[in-house]
Amino acid sequence: MKNQIIAFLLTLSIVASVVVYFVGPDHFNISLPDWKFEMPDWFSKSDSPKGNEKKSNTKKTSKGNNYKGQVVDSYNGVEVFYNGNVSNVYGRNVAPDGYNLGLKYQCVEFGKRYYYEYFNHKMPDSYGHAKDFYDYGLNDGAFNRTRGLHQYKNGGKYKPKQNDMLVYGPSRFNSFGHLAIVTKVNSSSVDIIQQNPGLNNPNRETIPFSQNNGRWKINDQYIVGWLRKK
Repeated sequence: MKNQIIAFLLTLSIVASVVVYFVGPDHFNISLPDWKFEMPDWFSKSDSPKGNEKKSNTKKTSKGNNYKGQVVDSYNGVEVFYNGNVSNVYGRNVAPDGYNLGLKYQCVEFGKRYYYEYFNHKMPDSYGHAKDFYDYGLNDGAFNRTRGLHQYKNGGKYKPKQNDMLVYGPSRFNSFGHLAIVTKVNSSSVDIIQQNPGLNNPNRETIPFSQNNGRWKINDQYIVGWLRKK
């Protein structure tokens, strides 16, 4: 008799699980475990244009207690949000006037939102991956009509300035590129702020740069250039 009761309860449990699976847990006052797959830490660095090669002179801070969508930094009043794994997307952020700011909380969304909120700038083409913001067919200092900004080549004759939008090209671990905003230009380095740098990377970073024969080079092999609002 005892074995029959155990068998009956086991069968009932299996049937209940099947019903919940097909009908959906939202119809029952119960909680099921979240089986959402999370990328391992080594893969989370892929949003960094440098992949696993990314180095920073800024001390890394623990993000273990942060939650997705949390404000983790700001610059000139424009907030930087925590995204968690670099592949996370939480819908599209659209300004009140209908302007597309980008996918939450990706690096591109912060770059466009910074220029929108701080400069009141709207790009003629507000779509595309980070790498698409740089037009390789333009001369150094030419006007990028697609983005409505002047474009400068890394290693060209124009020195980076505060509030420039750095554009990173694709890398082995990141085919989409990356965007960041210059917060300060020092004598031999630039400070940047960025959104969605990866779980183990900081939102702020200091990158060395140098001048050679009248050419300005930010010493990061993945930075192709920068955009500027004049």
